[in-house]
Amino acid sequence: MKKIILLLIIFQSAFLLTVQAQDNTIKKEKWHWGAQQDTTAGYAQAVKVGNVLYISGTVSRDVSPQGITNVYKALERTLQQYGATFQNVVKENLYTTDIEAMKKYNDSRKVFYKGDFPSATWVQISRLYMPDASLEIELIAYLPEKG
Repeated sequence: MKKIILLLIIFQSAFLLTVQAQDNTIKKEKWHWGAQQDTTAGYAQAVKVGNVLYISGTVSRDVSPQGITNVYKALERTLQQYGATFQNVVKENLYTTDIEAMKKYNDSRKVFYKGDFPSATWVQISRLYMPDASLEIELIAYLPEKG
């Protein structure tokens, strides 16, 4: 009897693992500036999976107070599509060709977070995807469940 029970447990476990392995799809909600996603470059501006929102890099041609403000306004617009604000942002990745200018004009960025800063990584690089861009910022935001 014990052998039969053990065999049933093994069979059931193998069956459940097979069923779970076959269902590896995730639901992705995508947004791309209110239009179809960019198939030329191959990306969507934002992808929401569960309660996590991943926002692709948003760029500026110059690292100046106005250029930084424009990038964060565009990011804010993307967040708003999901009912979020900068207070939902938990991670920021910033890429620039001029880290010293970014440090100098950081106050332009801080305004958007209102003192509630996310985990952040800033990296100086030699070039971005768009040849004339000098700043690109991507975000990850957590969206609380609607109750």
